[in-house]
Amino acid sequence: MTNERPHTVLCVDDEINVLNALKRLFRKEQFSILTASSGSDALKVLETNPVHMVISDQRMPEMSGTELMAKIKDAYPDIIRIILTGYTEVDTITESINKGHIYKFFLKPWNDQALVLETRQALEQFELTQTNKALHQKVLEQNENFRRINDNLESLVQERTREVEIQNHALALSHSILENLPVPIIGVSEEMMIVLINKAVYEMDAGIQIGRALSDYISEENIRKISGVITSGIPLTLQRIFLGSCTSDIDISPLSGRFSGKGVVLTVKRQLE
Repeated sequence: MTNERPHTVLCVDDEINVLNALKRLFRKEQFSILTASSGSDALKVLETNPVHMVISDQRMPEMSGTELMAKIKDAYPDIIRIILTGYTEVDTITESINKGHIYKFFLKPWNDQALVLETRQALEQFELTQTNKALHQKVLEQNENFRRINDNLESLVQERTREVEIQNHALALSHSILENLPVPIIGVSEEMMIVLINKAVYEMDAGIQIGRALSDYISEENIRKISGVITSGIPLTLQRIFLGSCTSDIDISPLSGRFSGKGVVLTVKRQLE
């Protein structure tokens, strides 16, 4: 059996010859062997050594094997616990198995081959259990990460929704302000097409409509001047331009930012009869 990390088995018995027999039995196995001669000594060993399995005699002075295993279960629940016992103690051992204190028991005298095989299988089960726990923990961590991501996404969506609502409100408000300005405003694209007018333009009674070419209302010479403003980005004022039934001055303001070079805003002022 090969493992990424060595296993350690703690053998507990008050008889030194039994401990020696177990060490001889396991000397060819690929795991470390620790020994203790009593339950209290075993608990001290566990405090300072990583142990994966404990094999203990049942009948020992001061603390029985099942009493030791009950303490180990409470303090080190992952450790695999095996008891070596005589025929007369089977009922006690069965009760301990039912309570989960021990994994399995072997009757004395034990069968060497069976004990070695069972030890190998138990350690393999230990590894599988640890792997499953690690995978389960990883799943829990990933689920927690997904939950945090979802919470962050939900918070981000709410924040973006609020931003969009504010922008939409601001846009609607700006449209309303533009629409109700007392000064005629005309938006013109770089193709010299009228793309925006406000209410004051309609009141000029000049017949100006969205989607019409600006050249339908202004001379070609002035169209060239307006086109020059789009290209240069330098504002210009056209004086005494006839629109509708009156003559006006027109301020030409180029668009800026990401719309630079895409159009101009015409502000009609000082209308003269």
